[in-house]
Amino acid sequence: MTPFAAFESAARSISPQAAVILGSGLGPVVDALKCHAAIEFQDVPGFAAPTVQGHAGRVMLVEWGGVHVLAFRGRMHFYEGHDWPTCTGTVRLAAKLGVKTILLTNAAGGIHPDLNPGDLMAIRQHLPLLSANDWKHSLHAGPYTPDFVAKLQQLSAAGGTPILAGVYAGLTGPTYETPAEIRALAAMGADAVGMSTVKEAQTAADLGLRVAAISCITNKAAGLSADKLDHSEVQDVASRPDVVARLAKLVTDFFSTCGETT
Repeated sequence: MTPFAAFESAARSISPQAAVILGSGLGPVVDALKCHAAIEFQDVPGFAAPTVQGHAGRVMLVEWGGVHVLAFRGRMHFYEGHDWPTCTGTVRLAAKLGVKTILLTNAAGGIHPDLNPGDLMAIRQHLPLLSANDWKHSLHAGPYTPDFVAKLQQLSAAGGTPILAGVYAGLTGPTYETPAEIRALAAMGADAVGMSTVKEAQTAADLGLRVAAISCITNKAAGLSADKLDHSEVQDVASRPDVVARLAKLVTDFFSTCGETT
């Protein structure tokens, strides 16, 4: 039996109710959870080992908030040279294994003036800016389940740290945006910007999954602070103990209430 066949068999016997994709630096959130099975990305047909620091490239079957969860520790990015079907392979695998709810997380630059490094933002809409022509249309898409957006805000407020429900601009990368591009994104209504999530969310909705998403704000976007942007800053903020603890609590509370909103 191949490693993937063994993992798929374990997943089907457990029947995970939800899935989560953990973005840059956010993987440590799952380290303390009970894990029933795990497999490396390179052992999953159609997947590729990540080349980005902070993305371990592992699929895990864990217990999270009393729910069996398919957890992707990292993701595959378009800027790594993958096509979109490869980038969305995580979502399609989750759907194949019977998952009905998916939670996407990412590291993002803050555009909204109230967003600072270490803050979390629930994504209510996104701007899919993945080709040259997309900038001409600035169409907001909403594959995110409204009940889940409200639930994330309610849970955060109950925990004493209210969060914004905002618009995420998804670009292809790999370079950070220029200050002029950030001003354009702000004019288009974006509250945060990153290089993932958009295609995953669209694919999940197309497959009939209910979608929630959280951005971890790791830096002020270009031109909004004096700091120079680099990936090490993204990792450092996303892996800060207070940020990890806050995200872990929010995700745990979200999964523990999944049965109420699905």
